[in-house]
Amino acid sequence: MTITTISSATKEVHIGFDQPFVIIGERINPTGRKILAEEMKVGDYSRVESDALAQVLAGAHMLDVNAGIPLADEPRILGETIQLVQSITDVPISIDSSIIEALEVGLSVYQGKALVNSVTGEDEVLERVLPLVKRYGAAVVAISNDETGISEDPDERFLVAKKIVERAADYGIHYSDVVVDPLVMPIGAINTAGLQVMHVVKRLREELKVNTTCGASNVSFGLPNRNGINSAFLTMAMGAGMTSAITSPLHPEVMQAVRGGDVMMGKDANCANWIKAYRDPSADTGRGGRSGRRRAR
Repeated sequence: MTITTISSATKEVHIGFDQPFVIIGERINPTGRKILAEEMKVGDYSRVESDALAQVLAGAHMLDVNAGIPLADEPRILGETIQLVQSITDVPISIDSSIIEALEVGLSVYQGKALVNSVTGEDEVLERVLPLVKRYGAAVVAISNDETGISEDPDERFLVAKKIVERAADYGIHYSDVVVDPLVMPIGAINTAGLQVMHVVKRLREELKVNTTCGASNVSFGLPNRNGINSAFLTMAMGAGMTSAITSPLHPEVMQAVRGGDVMMGKDANCANWIKAYRDPSADTGRGGRSGRRRAR
């Protein structure tokens, strides 16, 4: 079984076919968050700190850190944000940027083995990002699009992923350190978007033997009750073989769906994680501190 190990200075997270599903918290991202963007731009990371702590408390196993702010010094902001997050929590980080200089700064200050988010199938991008991933001993998210854009044909997306995995091997990066994102499209616009992802994930697992991730909330864009759609998508994706997702753990129904999926997939021994998360403490004592169970007659 393929295992992708990501670590902080003190903690390891294992992404794998026989491992519990890994939630990568998405909240530390200024895209679409005007107040957060303005704060990060001037070096105010108080909201970053609260978002980091809240996501870990809610059950995130890793945190995605993005500092993509127009007209800002992204390398500096990303480096400072990573250092802050690592000073307040021990979960590993996905370093999220399309700017090579920002990725390099982020990797240079990171303590542990990071996940680089991301590399695409364009030759120029591969030639810039993969040597950096190898130099710092990181793992990398492989996005299944290239110069031609995002194909609606899932088999074309598979071929792009295959190209990236093979090119990574040329740089000495083992396929276990490539986590493929098959690209989740809004199902409100493309009715077969869910089926496309399931098809690609199965091929990625069976043929390339790589782990997978995605931006899960993309699937529900533009729809009401988005968390209901996201929850349904995640459990089905888990059944197809997906092993991690970048999403918000702050929605209880999403976390419940993932934990329930782990139970059904046999990845939560004795339902221990489920019981820990949802057991009612009062059930242990009942009234007056006595066992709540009735004695059999």
